[in-house]
Amino acid sequence: MLNNEFKKKFDAESNVLKKDAIKGDFLFFMKKMDSIENTALIGALLRVRNIEDLQTLKTTKGISQDFTDKSANVEKMADYPGGINTLRQEVADLLYVEGVNSDSKTVKTDVIFIVEKDGSVSNVHAQGDNFTFNRQAEIALYSISEKFSPAMVKGDPARFRFRIPLTLTMVD
Repeated sequence: MLNNEFKKKFDAESNVLKKDAIKGDFLFFMKKMDSIENTALIGALLRVRNIEDLQTLKTTKGISQDFTDKSANVEKMADYPGGINTLRQEVADLLYVEGVNSDSKTVKTDVIFIVEKDGSVSNVHAQGDNFTFNRQAEIALYSISEKFSPAMVKGDPARFRFRIPLTLTMVD
């Protein structure tokens, strides 16, 4: 809706300088909207992490979390529709790069998460040198559009620990 309003104003203006100012206002506005959305996503990430932490505390100590990470037992590993490259591309598209603050040109993280028996993603934790990139990677993983096909052990769906390394190269 707002895109249309800016477009109408832009198209109605004949002065090139005013058109440039309208375009600048639009770009500034959209950057602010992205920042607001990112703040909301960080808040959502914190809520999800708190819920997951509380669920972990509720599990009885001494009971296995039942993670399948031994490939010898796994008949079929968890898989994302379209494969790992599709997952990597979707995560890259979902990353809010403007939210990453770094003095280095290249930042890396390893995102470790659980693919649940129903194919959903939980317990996403990114480990890398850049805190803001880690948080953006976690948000992106929680935001993927498709569910995984779960891992199979003895013919039954099983929880599966998944790891995906990510690298972001900042360009000027």
